[in-house]
Amino acid sequence: MIVVTGGAGFIGSNLVASLEEADRGPISVVDRLGQDDKWKNLRRRELDELVAPEQIYDFLDRRKADISYVFHMGAISATTETDADLIAETNLRLPQTVWDWCAWNEVPLVYASSAATYGDGEEGFDDEDAPEALARLVPMNAYGWSKHAFDRWAVRQALEGGPTPPQWVGLKFFNVYGPNEYHKGGMMSHVTRSWSAAAAGEPVTLFRSHHPDYEDGGQMRDFVYVKDCADVMLWLMEHPEVNGIYNLGTGQAQSWLDFLGALYDAVGNPMDVDWVDTPEEIRDRYQYFTEARMDRLRHAGYTRPFRSVEAGVADYVEQHLATDDPYR
Repeated sequence: MIVVTGGAGFIGSNLVASLEEADRGPISVVDRLGQDDKWKNLRRRELDELVAPEQIYDFLDRRKADISYVFHMGAISATTETDADLIAETNLRLPQTVWDWCAWNEVPLVYASSAATYGDGEEGFDDEDAPEALARLVPMNAYGWSKHAFDRWAVRQALEGGPTPPQWVGLKFFNVYGPNEYHKGGMMSHVTRSWSAAAAGEPVTLFRSHHPDYEDGGQMRDFVYVKDCADVMLWLMEHPEVNGIYNLGTGQAQSWLDFLGALYDAVGNPMDVDWVDTPEEIRDRYQYFTEARMDRLRHAGYTRPFRSVEAGVADYVEQHLATDDPYR
């Protein structure tokens, strides 16, 4: 049995869908569904068990003879969350417990890290996982800190001979977009938030640039399609020799105008932008460029191409947003 924590969430539910499509399973999900439409992310899936997060320890012990692989995608992922104690409990102590359980029961573990660990990007976006390289990174919010703290702890465990799963991989997700993020509110990708306006031929809002090296809309991100992320995780299952921390982006930054232009192209309307100033409270922390270095994952043997925003957004619109049921 494969366990996916956070399996009703955005990345987690796409992983569950890809596992099912690949005839991998049975699959159990650990997650809360809440009071919105998050449950729809799983309504096509056949699950072995749906487990509340507070029951994870009992579940792991009860089903330990059945569990063959764990994907730990569950986390508080809002960069705006200010309850640092809650973040530490959910994003640091819980994955430490999951790690220890996988180590003692010899179960491979893939977990979600984040590009937020890179902070303002001044140290670059190189996923070298040596302790001295990780020590140079300074996250800018509590979410990024929690992911970074766990990365550093995991590396120490592996280097110092502590209990370690037979395979362990941390994935630093960059700007992921795609189906099943509809429950995320303000944390949805811009293409999801802007879909209705673009389809109606109405303008979308973008931040002006306040940096002399970037024109308005020229701010750049490494936008990665969620289906490509799921493909990487399935590949990792087939390659137990791969261990460590790896970036998960495309390796090719594209601008916000590229991203939104792909959306307008997909719906057949000319792009129309309303420009607004970047709020002063985040202006000094706004990132103008992110781009994952993908050398390590490529050197580990992953050869499949990643979709450009033009290809990814087109698939997202045609297969999901423009249909009667946008869920995967």
